[in-house]
Amino acid sequence: MNGTSRPSPSSVLFRFLGSMNLAITLLVAVSIASIIGTVLQQNLPYNDYVIKFGPFWFEVFNALGLYDVYGTPWFLVLLGLLLVSTTVCVFRNTPAIIRDMRHFRLDVQTKSLRSFRHHAEWSVKGAPSELADRLGKQLKRDGYRTRQGDYGGNARIVGAMRGSMGRLGYLLSHSAIVIICIGGLMDGNLPLKFADSTGKIRAETRDLPIANVPAKSVIASDSGSFRGTVNIPEGSSADFVYLGLRDGYLVQKLPFEIALDEFRIEHYPTGQPKSYESDLIIFDEELEEPLRKTIAVNHPLVYKGYAIYQSSFSDGGSRMVLQAHSLDNPDTEALRLEGRIGQRLPVETPRGKRTVELIDFKPFNIFPIEEEDGSEGQKNFGPSVIFRLRDASGEALEYVNYMQPVPRGESLFFLSGVRSTPSEPYQYLHLPLDENDSLKRFLRLRAKAMEMNHLQTEVAAQLASMAGSADAELPQKVANSIVELVQTFVAEGIGAVVARVESSAPEAEQDAALKSFVNVIQNTLGAIYVDLLAEEEGKDLGEGVSAADQRFFEDAMNALSLMGSYGSPFVAQLTDFEQVQASGLQITKSPGKDIVYLGCVMLMAGVFFMFYMHHRRLWVRIEEDGENSRILFAGTGHRNRGDFGKEFQRLQRRLKAVSDA
Repeated sequence: MNGTSRPSPSSVLFRFLGSMNLAITLLVAVSIASIIGTVLQQNLPYNDYVIKFGPFWFEVFNALGLYDVYGTPWFLVLLGLLLVSTTVCVFRNTPAIIRDMRHFRLDVQTKSLRSFRHHAEWSVKGAPSELADRLGKQLKRDGYRTRQGDYGGNARIVGAMRGSMGRLGYLLSHSAIVIICIGGLMDGNLPLKFADSTGKIRAETRDLPIANVPAKSVIASDSGSFRGTVNIPEGSSADFVYLGLRDGYLVQKLPFEIALDEFRIEHYPTGQPKSYESDLIIFDEELEEPLRKTIAVNHPLVYKGYAIYQSSFSDGGSRMVLQAHSLDNPDTEALRLEGRIGQRLPVETPRGKRTVELIDFKPFNIFPIEEEDGSEGQKNFGPSVIFRLRDASGEALEYVNYMQPVPRGESLFFLSGVRSTPSEPYQYLHLPLDENDSLKRFLRLRAKAMEMNHLQTEVAAQLASMAGSADAELPQKVANSIVELVQTFVAEGIGAVVARVESSAPEAEQDAALKSFVNVIQNTLGAIYVDLLAEEEGKDLGEGVSAADQRFFEDAMNALSLMGSYGSPFVAQLTDFEQVQASGLQITKSPGKDIVYLGCVMLMAGVFFMFYMHHRRLWVRIEEDGENSRILFAGTGHRNRGDFGKEFQRLQRRLKAVSDA
């Protein structure tokens, strides 16, 4: 046993928490997490992350908490450890730094002074005490604080310091980190995280009216920090915001009510949004009269510690009027559908019950087009409505239908897009319009092609004219086959015809069979189309079918070939609308924000002190040397040794001049 005692566990832990290695490791970890939180957009709906990363990486990133980095437990633990480590560092080093700032170190040894890089010696006449006074005054004139002391025997020493406030940079910068961490933890809403982990609150995943949200998913207005969003339509108000939590949301109550008086938006000539702003009204019992304020992007309203930002805009429940033209029975009157965006409209169709879910309305739709000179331009395709059509089993298709006719070549079309999931692009269907910009002719053509009796009569007439005196059995079999083929094409599209060819004909004969089938379909539908034109009022077919009518038939054939995947029993045309805008507000409460700002100011001040205020020390040792006095001048600087060397040479010349005077 050598008599030395082992350090206690508490002292070992104290040294570990205050170690530079731990502090640097924590800083690097927090920095990496902050980079991830900056690069990866936070708190989006989970479906967006699934679309972007795929199911596998979505689960990996979700397990790591990367979709809400700043609110994850591990990030808050890192901040807490960094807070503790930095606090211990400050606690351990502050007394030593303060002592070093005040201590002139007059007991420094002569051997140590001569070992300094910057030192000089010379002899002059005069007593040590008198020289010490003169040299000390000169150093004061050069901005140094000085102090004298005896050095034993007949020797005197003058200690000088300048820039000692630079040592405060360490304290300010480390204290700033402590303060920033405290502010970050305050804005990390630890009570909410704790309540979530213990099951006191629960994220709601259903799309419910605010009045039906369970109490476990509602947070009182006196809670801590938060960042939430809410969409308020014009003329409406809200006293809550939605907080995203994993794959659901919480409702955060506000201690006041926000009403949207008017929303204004300006557009570029192309129709793209240029700027937008909201006229808000704050209703609060503590106000003598409501507070009115206009907010815009980067110009928020701050009220009672709540910052209200203009973050987005959306539809606020615009009124839609649609005409649903039946694809199964076009002779019936179109069904009028009227509702607001966000509503569900039940519809009875020949194919069973359907529900139209109005999702969104866009007054502008800007798409790139090719100009006549070959250059690329942009065109506004006008208003559109987006809706889902859901059947009784719950399966749904999403549609986007445009209000205005869309030109394509020399013809006009009704444009409708369909997709089965939001992750897919729309598959667009161009339905040709007649001379009256109506779908009536196209719908009648499709209906006549689907009508069994009419189709059988038309096919039989064609075969009779072609068969002559041939056996009657053969034409009837062929007629039935043609009728079935045409109905398959009209009901299921060209894909079903191709599948039929592939299943019935040898591979070597499939191209020829498909070409033959298409010719049969085209001839049959062409005959039906001519009869349809003859029935139209004012049509004269004495000179044959016009070029415009021929184009219509070709466009109709193209549309019919793709109708199999459309999946709707009707075509819904938007005929009228009344737009209502909604302002998207982001509301934040950050009680730690001012604390973080204070920490940032302290950090900048600390960096300034450390880099621009250099701590320099000088010593002048004066000792009797016979009839003269020997002077030993030495100094050291913590930074910028090159600049300090020049300063030392300048001070040496001045001190020599003063000592020789």
